[in-house]
Amino acid sequence: MDEKLITLLRHDARRSISDLALELGASRATIRSRIGKLERTGSIIGYTAVLRADALESAVRGIMMVEIEGRVTDRVIAALGGLPEISAIHTTNGRWDLILELRTTTLADFDNVLRRVRLIPGITASETSLLLATPRSAKARLE
Repeated sequence: MDEKLITLLRHDARRSISDLALELGASRATIRSRIGKLERTGSIIGYTAVLRADALESAVRGIMMVEIEGRVTDRVIAALGGLPEISAIHTTNGRWDLILELRTTTLADFDNVLRRVRLIPGITASETSLLLATPRSAKARLE
């Protein structure tokens, strides 16, 4: 039941307890209790609004693949976390150690962020691609 509940909340976190209970065939008290348990155990860490990619004023979007030397990943991630233009940081395998999602209002701002990222101690290489359009996003899809 928890998996179904999480799926429903991922699709619409504003859905009422009554609607969730009806959909899952459980009582409101059961659903409220399960949501509380999922929040306490850290399975659910928060709720957010899912926006169209172009809904924000961040007209320039891109991804940056980053290579890190040695064992300084935690320090690099901490430094990157201080840059508001970075909307997400992903660890990965293969040639690149991190993938960053970037958002700025202008190309000049985007260039400035790339320069600041490349100056962070421990970053040895990077490759950046601009995101031109987002014809499909699965973030809000019901799984």
